[in-house]
Amino acid sequence: MRAAVLRVPGQPLTVEEVPTPTPALGEVRVAVLACGFCHTDLHYMDHGVATAKPPPIILGHEIAGRVDALGPGVDGVAVGDRVLVPAVLPCGRCGYCRTGRENICPQMKMVGNHIDGGFAEFLVVPAKDLVALPKEIDPLAGCIISDALTTPFHAVVHRAAVRPGERVAVIGCGGVGINVVQFAAVAGAQVVAIDLNEAKLDVARQLGATETLNPSRTEDVGKEVRRIWGDGVDVAIEAVGSPATIALSFATLRRGGRLCLLGYSSAPATFPAHRVMFLEYAIVGSLGCRPGDYPRVVELVREGRVKLDPVITGRVSLDEIETAADRLRRGEGFRTVVRP
Repeated sequence: MRAAVLRVPGQPLTVEEVPTPTPALGEVRVAVLACGFCHTDLHYMDHGVATAKPPPIILGHEIAGRVDALGPGVDGVAVGDRVLVPAVLPCGRCGYCRTGRENICPQMKMVGNHIDGGFAEFLVVPAKDLVALPKEIDPLAGCIISDALTTPFHAVVHRAAVRPGERVAVIGCGGVGINVVQFAAVAGAQVVAIDLNEAKLDVARQLGATETLNPSRTEDVGKEVRRIWGDGVDVAIEAVGSPATIALSFATLRRGGRLCLLGYSSAPATFPAHRVMFLEYAIVGSLGCRPGDYPRVVELVREGRVKLDPVITGRVSLDEIETAADRLRRGEGFRTVVRP
């Protein structure tokens, strides 16, 4: 089969012929119809973030496909079924999995990190983890449900616990943050979207933001948020992953506010501990999504309450995959989909 392989971090992916995988006990082989190109892939390629499986490795973890072959002992799945492959595969047995915290399972395996991913014609995954993809959802867009939608859903619904009528600041409107805007709006919140890119702010308004704010056009983001909404927001969700934007997030909060850290950063961040104490701020992290929530997200998309088309800003073939990486490096658009 053909695949885009990461052989040396810092170097472009190489499209080459590799052995087609064979499903083992409890596994299926999925023919990949589409795979989203995520900023996490760029972290592995450009930023020195190590994959759990050392290179060579096939990246890509936002996968929609069709079941191509069944391994021994598989039932409940048939060849030809349209499926999503969740980005993270939990063990299903540990205490975290058994108490609904599968997304932080210590034994979890991430597709395109611990095992070969979706920038290939085929991949092999456990049958138990597959999620049905309804016929109403085009896999060339639906693939991004696997991470770019489910990760924001978990952050908004479970970690930030956004409630109807609350005021929410979304800091960063990239491929994940733009969907935080969508889910916060669906949850009934008033949303202020904050980003340096005016085109992305335009889309944020289309997807439910009631206010937008460009930090380059104001001297004091916190003051501007308070001008809009009095004493600030109930919830700030940081979707960039930089010390500067984490600090900015605090400036938007009202007394008793909640900060949800969704963006990844390897750099230490400082925060105003005296304000966290005195104003009773709550700080939570958010990682991925629980498998049980995938059908809920799929249904929101199927019903049209959450949109895919505005978020898909490019489609490329496997041979053009470096174009997807370059677009992300330049901060263009939200998600480019690769079609193996």
